[in-house]
Amino acid sequence: MRIIILGSGQGSNCKAVLEAASSNLLHSAEIVAVCSDVETSGILEIARNASVPSLFLGPYNFNNKKADETWIKEVKKLNPDLIVLAGFMKVLSHNFIESFGGKIINLHPSLLPSFRGLNAIKQAWDAGVKITGCTVHWVSPVLDSGEIIAQSPVRIMTGDTIESVSAKVHAAEHMLLPTVIAQLVMHLS
Repeated sequence: MRIIILGSGQGSNCKAVLEAASSNLLHSAEIVAVCSDVETSGILEIARNASVPSLFLGPYNFNNKKADETWIKEVKKLNPDLIVLAGFMKVLSHNFIESFGGKIINLHPSLLPSFRGLNAIKQAWDAGVKITGCTVHWVSPVLDSGEIIAQSPVRIMTGDTIESVSAKVHAAEHMLLPTVIAQLVMHLS
């Protein structure tokens, strides 16, 4: 199974996936590229350090038809069986989603359907919930509303800070995303 990872940030979830792949925990999966909309993103450096092709595809904006079409064209060249959004901080266009129908998953730092969109961990913190977590879901045209594949809960304990909760959610993400990818590889292969 050919997998590409899209991300915008530091790439810690990408690193977890690449480590799982190098340990043969993703079965027949091959990470064929890591792509970013931020030329200086950590995710591209992590890919280079893992000897995985790292591609800066230019800024992405779903309202910019030319940028959207460029991204679709470049991603199609990679012939992915699965596209993994791991910290990709842009909303994909309907056209992009339809071009890769049923092949895009996203990792989100909350227990969806709660706390959609940006700053989900802070949203959960500000709401005073005692359990938050992370979700992997299929991408649909409605933001953070696709079918949920798996979730991992994280308890917010007395004495936690927003920083400690963020660290716990990220640790849960690093376990959940590779596990889901491994299950999808077994199921879809």
